[in-house]
Amino acid sequence: MTKQITVLPGDGIGPEVVQAAEKVLRAVGETFNHEFTFQYAPIGGEAIRKHENPLPEATVEACKTADGVLLGAVGHPDFDHLPGSERPEAGLLGIRKALGLFANLRPVSGHESLNDASTLKREVIDGVDLMIVRELTGGLYFGEPKERREAGGEEEAVDTLSYRRSEIERIARQAFELAKVRRSHVTSVDKSNVLETSRLWQEVVEEVAKEFPDVTLEHMLVDNAAMQLIRDPKQFDVMVTENTFGDILSDEASMLTGSLGMLPSASIGSDGPGLYEPVHGTAPDIAGQSKANPLATIASAGMMLKYSFGMIDEAQAVENAVQAVLTEGLRTGDIAGEGEAVATTEEMTEAVVRHVKSS
Repeated sequence: MTKQITVLPGDGIGPEVVQAAEKVLRAVGETFNHEFTFQYAPIGGEAIRKHENPLPEATVEACKTADGVLLGAVGHPDFDHLPGSERPEAGLLGIRKALGLFANLRPVSGHESLNDASTLKREVIDGVDLMIVRELTGGLYFGEPKERREAGGEEEAVDTLSYRRSEIERIARQAFELAKVRRSHVTSVDKSNVLETSRLWQEVVEEVAKEFPDVTLEHMLVDNAAMQLIRDPKQFDVMVTENTFGDILSDEASMLTGSLGMLPSASIGSDGPGLYEPVHGTAPDIAGQSKANPLATIASAGMMLKYSFGMIDEAQAVENAVQAVLTEGLRTGDIAGEGEAVATTEEMTEAVVRHVKSS
């Protein structure tokens, strides 16, 4: 089977971690008799430097014609002075919109060998296995008006939180479909005691739930959900929530695994290619030093195999390889304990490749 993958390296450590994921995908191709071809396109700060645009039209077209899109990371302090619409992060929001990606899937599962890397007690995180389903196309990030203005003699900034019924319906349905093949429990997170959008959110989720009688639904306020993620994360199976809440909660959930460098994600829509990226940022302070943890990006490539290509055995091989290198004790700096040897990005990548080829 031949698949075309568009790679968006982005900024900071992005080029290093996508290169690692490409090596693993090539190993999967060799082992399982597939051919993966790769084309590269700029996004974010890299695209601003080359094209004065965080999302060139050529990048959008390269993504639309691909079978899957692999993204490194977007953002750099060199561009913090720019207006929001011109910053590197606008490229990420733009490509999600251009590809019609409305659901961000962020799995959070513990690795037994890494339990001591988390700041939480072992008994709290041991056995954690949850999926955060974040809505991507609505909410504060896309609401209009979005502006700065004069009000009462002083400067005022305005962001607007809005959701349409159809946006809520499709993300809720995605969450329930996922729960059906997991543990049949959905936690819908909102702020319905304060926000009108959350009250609509809760009503629509209740309606969608009727289509899935075998899945249990509970509602939880976002402030309580943030606390429960730390207090008792094993109570969660699938968490579904709006854009901003999902952004915050998924970063919080990263600490269950000990590092942002361990969390993959998938952004999917109804048609066209999915976008796969690590949850972590660009970490410009360690860029180019072979200190980056490539496992989140490698695991994101594994999600591409599963969700976009339907390659279940191949995805499992990548997941097993990641588990194996951690069990062997390989650690990049972000997950290394005191006195533990620190592996380079390349060393971690080659170890994963070795295990994939032996699967």
